[in-house]
Amino acid sequence: MPFSDDVMKASKAWPFEQAREIAKRLMIETKRGIDRGDRPVLFETGYGPSGLPHIGTFGEVARTTMVRAAFTELTHGKVPTRMICFSDDMDGFRKVPDNMPNKDMLAKHLGKPLCDVPDPFETHESYAGHNNNMLRNFLDGFGFEYEFLSSADYYRGGKFDEILHLALRKYDDIMGVMLPTLGEERRATYSPFLPISPTTGRVLYVSMKEVRAETGEITFEDEDGTDVTMAVTGGNVKLQWKPDFGMRWAALGVDFEMFGKDHQANASVYSKICKILGSPPPVQYVYELFLDDKGEKISKSKGNGIAVEDWLKYAMPESLALYMYSKPRTAKRLFFDVIPKATDEYFQHLAAYKTQDEKARLNNPVWHIHEGKPPVDDIPPISFSLLLNLVSAANASDKDILWGFIGRYADGVSADSSPVLDKLCSYAVAYYHDFVKPSKSYRAPSDQERGAMQDLRARLTDLAGSSAQADVIQTEVFSAGKAAEFENLRDWFKALYEVLLGQSQGPRFGSFVAIYGIEETIALIDKGLNAELG
Repeated sequence: MPFSDDVMKASKAWPFEQAREIAKRLMIETKRGIDRGDRPVLFETGYGPSGLPHIGTFGEVARTTMVRAAFTELTHGKVPTRMICFSDDMDGFRKVPDNMPNKDMLAKHLGKPLCDVPDPFETHESYAGHNNNMLRNFLDGFGFEYEFLSSADYYRGGKFDEILHLALRKYDDIMGVMLPTLGEERRATYSPFLPISPTTGRVLYVSMKEVRAETGEITFEDEDGTDVTMAVTGGNVKLQWKPDFGMRWAALGVDFEMFGKDHQANASVYSKICKILGSPPPVQYVYELFLDDKGEKISKSKGNGIAVEDWLKYAMPESLALYMYSKPRTAKRLFFDVIPKATDEYFQHLAAYKTQDEKARLNNPVWHIHEGKPPVDDIPPISFSLLLNLVSAANASDKDILWGFIGRYADGVSADSSPVLDKLCSYAVAYYHDFVKPSKSYRAPSDQERGAMQDLRARLTDLAGSSAQADVIQTEVFSAGKAAEFENLRDWFKALYEVLLGQSQGPRFGSFVAIYGIEETIALIDKGLNAELG
């Protein structure tokens, strides 16, 4: 069912905010008499194939896809759109990554365009070709709809020839934008054009001795000390990365692009160069960078973050998409400990969507994660955090052990009837054994906690053999804590988890008892009460 225009225009969801900015851009074009014809609205994402695709690549494509879906909804599907992923594979090869084989071979090709560096894996025509293929497989695996374009194809295939000739004619204007942004030493040798040495094949950062716009040629000193004159077309040159950014916007007609905060200071430079080359700059959205568990910026070279494939060992891709959707302009820690919360929050949003009005639905992350079609029937009856505690208590080594408990907690639920829950069971076992189990730390109860646990044991004994539901059990847990006069009942629940499960937090304890079993929980309490004897 389509949403009303009023609701879409008022939505505070950031993808709709950006969609409205794009629609405003189109209106301005119309008022200025610019005829787009049948040219679709173009969404661009960029990729540097100097290394393998990573979680930032996923985030940028996922978020851009969300804006595209919001724009399509806002315009009722009447305005065609395209999304491209552009690989800058003409960039110079600056550093051999630590995670690559054949490092000595790669080191011999430093300075060459990435598309001219041999593939260290020996499976593709070049280093960039291998990484570009990895990118496409990576994006295809998530079902993203996009078109892949490469710098090498556009520079060497003549698709940038016209804009390169224009850049040569506008050389002084581009230098006027760039030089004030550079230090004195850099200004002396700067040129927006980077020639590819005809003798060494390396990308050269040299000044121009002559620029001839009328013939489309430049003259520079090659690495062997000789002067070389050559055309700027045919893949003989590429532009410096800042001019290249703005040139690409102008050449392709980009309408929307987002980029990390590390680009923010240069955004005005990109825009100015795009205008010099005759096109209005696109709508731009700046997102914050991710931090590691110590609060430091995640770096590919440091390897201090979490990779997409790591996340997907322990949770569904939708939970990662939710993490990308939430507060993109806030710096967030991206480490393994955020996975359980993101997983549970995803299903909470999915459950809420079923009963929300259209205003709330447009602000619900799952609408954006699933491009307007959230699978509201795929909601498991048990949370991920509860499964983690069940794995902990049962010391489960595989998901089948969990299903033995789940079957008596949720009638009629099985791995066949709830494949989503079955996946969560596998994720919970993997996450527990890799992250929870190694950090477990049991302790003996204090005198106050001991008394409360003895009281709870008695209350659970009275419920044994009954079909008491989680809420009834939770009430008894609360009552035992209140009777023991805990100043803050959070301390009581924390004590239960630390003494019985060796961790400081968990889901509702009543739900845990209901799924793990009353008699089994009594046995856990007995073990905890005897802890001081050990």
